[in-house]
Amino acid sequence: MKVFNGKVSAEDYMSNHTLTFSTPELTLIRFASWLGDMVPDPKNPGQQVPRIMVFVEEKDFAPVPIVDDDTFVPTGAVKTINSDLYGSVNTETGASSKFCSECGTKLSTSARFCTECGSTQD
Repeated sequence: MKVFNGKVSAEDYMSNHTLTFSTPELTLIRFASWLGDMVPDPKNPGQQVPRIMVFVEEKDFAPVPIVDDDTFVPTGAVKTINSDLYGSVNTETGASSKFCSECGTKLSTSARFCTECGSTQD
């Protein structure tokens, strides 16, 4: 994917131009005009390209992990959540409690996932 590196281009512009008496709007207009100037193409000698193309880089981004709401993998970082997803922090006793079908941990009746092994509860 081609990405414009605005930070590098702005630093290059600021290092070569004095902006002592410029207003922000004037600075932005001058910067945009500077990016549009024709300069020698670093990849093709003898050719010219707009300066903005000098700051366009090829980047390879890692794929974004997809969140799956039906699968829960516990990290152990949070064990005291009080919501319907994990059930109550305090497991009830008696007929209103249930156990994990995978590991046997005592769970709240409203728990959708086991807080120990992460398996989906019925």
